This record gives sequence, C-alpha cells and structure tokens, in this order.
Amino acid sequence: MTATLDRPAPGARASTVHESRRVVVDALTHVADGVLALELRAADGRDLPEWEAGAHVDLVLAEDLVRQYSLCGDLDDRAHWRLAVLEELQSRGGSRHVHSRLRAGDVLEVRGPRNNFPLVEAPSYLFIARGIGITPVLPLVAAAFRTGRPFAVVDGARSRSGMAFADELARYGDRVTLVPQDELGLIDLDAALDACAPATAVYCCGPEPLMAAVAERCALRPDLTVRRERFTPAAEPAPTADDSGFDVELAASGEVVAVEPQETLLEALERVGVDVPNSCREGICGTCETTVLAGTPDHRDSLLSPEERSSGTTVLVCVSRSCGPRLVLDL
Repeated sequence: MTATLDRPAPGARASTVHESRRVVVDALTHVADGVLALELRAADGRDLPEWEAGAHVDLVLAEDLVRQYSLCGDLDDRAHWRLAVLEELQSRGGSRHVHSRLRAGDVLEVRGPRNNFPLVEAPSYLFIARGIGITPVLPLVAAAFRTGRPFAVVDGARSRSGMAFADELARYGDRVTLVPQDELGLIDLDAALDACAPATAVYCCGPEPLMAAVAERCALRPDLTVRRERFTPAAEPAPTADDSGFDVELAASGEVVAVEPQETLLEALERVGVDVPNSCREGICGTCETTVLAGTPDHRDSLLSPEERSSGTTVLVCVSRSCGPRLVLDL
C-alpha cells in the first residue's frame, strides 16, 4: 500500500512552536488574480527565526481571528517572511480581513513557525499544486533544487493570470509544467505520476478533489510516498464512537473533566479554565496536539497519519473525542 503521510511519521514529529512575536507589514503586493502577498519583518528590528520549507505560521488578525498561512519566501532571508493570501468569496473572515483592511505599516502578532509538511529524504520529487496551493510548495521546490536531486513541478490554476509566483518557478526551466485550465484543461495526473521514478516523494497541495485524486492514483504505485498539505479540513470521517459523554483526566493535576455529548475535548477543557494552545480549531494545523497517556482517542482531525491514529499516542483536542469512557492526557 502506498504510504500517505500528511505530516511527519511518528518519531519524526513536526515542531510545535507556540512563541509569539510582533511583526510589521512591510509591503502588500498583488501576485496573481485575487492573491495578495504580504512581506513581514520583526517589529523589534531583529532577525526572524529560521524556518524550513513547508512551514506555516499563525497570523493573528484580530482577537478572535487567527488563520494559518504558509511561508513562501526566501529561506535565507532572515529579515522578512512572505505569505500569500487568496481572496475567498466564501471567506470566514481571514482573507477578507487581509485583502480589505491590512495596510503597509500595520503591526500584527504571529505565532510559529511550525512544519507539518517538511521535505523528506528521497531520490526524486514530484510537486503538484493548484491555485494558492503553490505557497507551501514553492520553498519545497527551492529546497529540492539545493539537494541536486531530480524533481518536477506541475502547477495548475483556472487561468495563467491566476498563477502566483509563476515567474519564480520559471527559474527551474523545463522541470516545471504550468497548466492553466482555460488553455490546457486539468492537470494530467496519470502522465505526471507515470513519469515518476521508483521511490519518488510526491507532494500535493490544492483543492481537496485534487489531493484525493493524487492519493487514489498513488495507491496503484506502492513505491511512492505521498504528502499532502491541507488549508481546509477533509470530509469529516465517520466517528469511531458515539457522541455520549466521557471523562478526560489531566495527568499533571489528577483533575477529571466531564466531556459532554457533542462537545470536543478542547471545548470541555476551556469550559473549566484549562488553557491548551490552539489555533485552527478544525484539526488541520497541529497546534493543539496533545500526548495521550491512556485510553483510545476518537480521531476527527485531517492531519494525523494512519500510523499515528492507530498508535493512539497523540490527539488533536480541538476536534476529537474518546472511544471509551475515559481518556488520560499529558496536561
């Protein structure tokens, strides 16, 4: 069976950095139809933390408005971070705030970076992106280029004018294939994957149907490893337990909290004043990941790999519950 890893496998975990810092919006630039790039610098004038290709940050736009955006700038530029934000017609508030309210000189809070989508060791790479999905892929391509190993990039969008950073991808020459849908149709996934050498690491970011199609086709190639980065939750999996109440024990204090029916672990913990770092509240960013000491989690996230789910040693409390009457967490 093809390995489908949506983040690092157990034992090679993503960093969970919760440090907060203030940044200044240095510039805002339209880089494609509906896509605005933000250049950020540290408000105190110091260098920003180093980051790895595939990393993202939490951008605090208002007190109750926190969104995750991929870092897509130069890995060697310690003075600036670059993000790119698509203007969503059905925005929940984040993209609308960025596009309509942010101005150069504004000061924001940023948490992170964290990386659930790092470049793994592989003999070759295939990067598939569509639309704003190019943002985490762009620095991964740069990192793959530095390794000197073979790689290919297939980048799609509705039109050529909607392709952010196409000019930067051009530096890689014929290793990049641009697929504007209005000119060439949809990405030919069969052709792209058929061209993969054995043991190629396949990276994909874009709409859920694209990522599902990539995973489906890669299931026929057991030698390939697939990694996906999600901006929105996958279709919610069927719960492995009913929604009756259960207890969660906090190992540090021995306190037992009753989790009510239809309530997530995070909601129950917040209700009794237990502070757990969290951000997306959708099970996609990993900020709230917590170690499980006893019990079986009912995983309802879109981030953990199948191996992590079956191990039962960790849980994303923002969306998940318990399969049994009691869960013990390392809190």
